[in-house]
Amino acid sequence: MILRKKLIAGNWKMNKTTADAAALIQELAGLIGKQTEVDVVVCPPFTAIESVARALEGSTLKLGAQNMHFESSGAFTGEVSAPMLRAFFATHVILGHSERRTFFGENDELINKKVLTALRNQLRPILCVGETLAEREAGATLKVVQAQTERCLEGVSKELAPSVVIAYEPVWAIGTGKVATTEQAQEVHAFIRGLLTKIFGEPAAQKVRILYGGSMKPANAPDLLAQKDIDGGLIGGASLEARSFVDLVNAASAAK
Repeated sequence: MILRKKLIAGNWKMNKTTADAAALIQELAGLIGKQTEVDVVVCPPFTAIESVARALEGSTLKLGAQNMHFESSGAFTGEVSAPMLRAFFATHVILGHSERRTFFGENDELINKKVLTALRNQLRPILCVGETLAEREAGATLKVVQAQTERCLEGVSKELAPSVVIAYEPVWAIGTGKVATTEQAQEVHAFIRGLLTKIFGEPAAQKVRILYGGSMKPANAPDLLAQKDIDGGLIGGASLEARSFVDLVNAASAAK
């Protein structure tokens, strides 16, 4: 079995001014900036990317973005392109987050275009998939996750598949304080791994990291991260405060 390096990614959403962002990074860099056992990615809002990029210098923390357009330039008011992100040495980009799907009408076809663009520009997509509460209660969790995963990865080559990170985010557990049980989370993660095996083959599928993205906190992280197919977390609220985020990184390190 391939040993996948754990990944903890912080999605700051629409929080932190430029100054606040730089201060948080300086604190994080001081606490975890030199460790290499866990990959750590921070995804600030676009306005703070430059200040965060500067503050990250000399640390092992990586820079990610929360979204991007699939075109490299053009008349797309309010959008940001992959080359713009790469100019700040961003390495990751969150795509298809449930908030983008819900509030901004993003569908699998659009997200697929973004995934392919990210890979062409040496950005690792953190592709979000997951079901709503209504879909879970209707017993449609695996059907929904399968459809999203297959559509959003269409056209991705077997060679590039390991560059993709999947984040399973049960929509009903995001920012609600509700968390899938470790059994529920592992079931879906294992299902996704099986899908990736069918699409890309066993060797590539075993290299893809699958994160849990539904209200992971220091209290529940050890149990979640101990699961066979949970390779880290896409962290929302707990990434906005240095101590809780560091605790999650430490939990990921201990779970190896």
